[in-house]
Amino acid sequence: MASTAQPVSTADSHHGHRRRIVWAGIVGNVMEWYDFAIYGFFARTIGSLYFPAEDPRTSLLAAYAVFAVGFLMRPLGAILFGHIGDRVGRGPALLWSVVAMAVPTLIMGLLPTYAQIGIWASVLMLACRMMQGLAVGGEYTSSAVFLAETAHPDKRGAATAWAVFGATGGILLGSAVGALVMNTLPLDQVVAWGWRIPFLFGVLVGVAGFLLRRRMPFDKPAAKKGSPLLQALREHPVAMLQAVAISLVNAVAFYLIFVYLISWLKLAADMGARTALWINSLNMVILLGVVLVMSRLSDRIGRKPILATAALGLLLFSWPLFELMRTGDGLYVFLGQLGFTLLIGSYGSVNPIVLCEVFPRHVRCSAVSAAYNLSVGLAGGTAPAVATWLIETTNNPVMPAYYITACAAISVVAVLSLHESRRQALSDSVLPA
Repeated sequence: MASTAQPVSTADSHHGHRRRIVWAGIVGNVMEWYDFAIYGFFARTIGSLYFPAEDPRTSLLAAYAVFAVGFLMRPLGAILFGHIGDRVGRGPALLWSVVAMAVPTLIMGLLPTYAQIGIWASVLMLACRMMQGLAVGGEYTSSAVFLAETAHPDKRGAATAWAVFGATGGILLGSAVGALVMNTLPLDQVVAWGWRIPFLFGVLVGVAGFLLRRRMPFDKPAAKKGSPLLQALREHPVAMLQAVAISLVNAVAFYLIFVYLISWLKLAADMGARTALWINSLNMVILLGVVLVMSRLSDRIGRKPILATAALGLLLFSWPLFELMRTGDGLYVFLGQLGFTLLIGSYGSVNPIVLCEVFPRHVRCSAVSAAYNLSVGLAGGTAPAVATWLIETTNNPVMPAYYITACAAISVVAVLSLHESRRQALSDSVLPA
């Protein structure tokens, strides 16, 4: 009897291979930004359990200080994993970064509290956050480089944007799992053990990422000797400055609009956290769509028009959009944040591919990682604190808008100084398209 099995076409095989590459590229971003979200979601509980103090605000402050340490570690992680990506290979950098995230996440989910082991609980929690910061510093940009280099030349923008999609999706997943735990369990059980569930769930994502990446065919080292980062600084100093400046407004605007805004709305518009969270979540869902659409558009019309338009939009409309949200009306708050969502989503969707196209392959991983994480780690991670200080100093609740405007002005200059890179070849891509 003749077999009825159909042969797998070359096109189907290619598409299946491409899907595996995309999943391998983004799964680490999903996990790492998932962990970012759940730590922030349970910061009050973590503060009381691992940094106890007579004043609850002191415990919360300590928890957020440890949270900030993760950002400060990102540039170091960028240097470490960028070096691995260039000198050993993109594959090992991706594989080790997901392991470096999964291990401390597991430890955090099982870690005894201050009441059980004393100061060691605080020290170990700090160490875990430092390790996670290192991992995040290498993960996002390494995956962006990997996705760009393995993409068809005409689809590099769309391919690289999956890294942005994964990071945003991870934040949404973390918020959803955290909200599920908070709404399912009584508060005393959440404090006793329920807060650990999201961390342990995150380990499953990490294991999936490890298995996906271990099975991928990876590249050979791009750099033969020396430090690729030092070489990039020596041979491409202008490009390094451009990359840092281009990433600046993306970092500051994202953390102010999608992380800090909920606190700002309570302060400036007297909006409750529950309503603000719903609006924020809805806009983040829209953000996912904006990223996919605008990245594909950049493959058609170029990177520079989208970056320049979005940066100019942030420069001109940040103040009006903040004033709109300041009214406290639910619809106006949604529309104000939606305006930022369209601008930040457009800019952020193209930011990583532009950085990848600026640098030659032998220094690309190190240069992109260092430049991007310098902006995100130092400017993005501190943006909520800077915005709070500006408001308290000036007594003006819309000062965050002026902060975004100033950063947008710097990024606009950097973007306009670039040459269009859409048709520029990425020398010796890692895998055949």
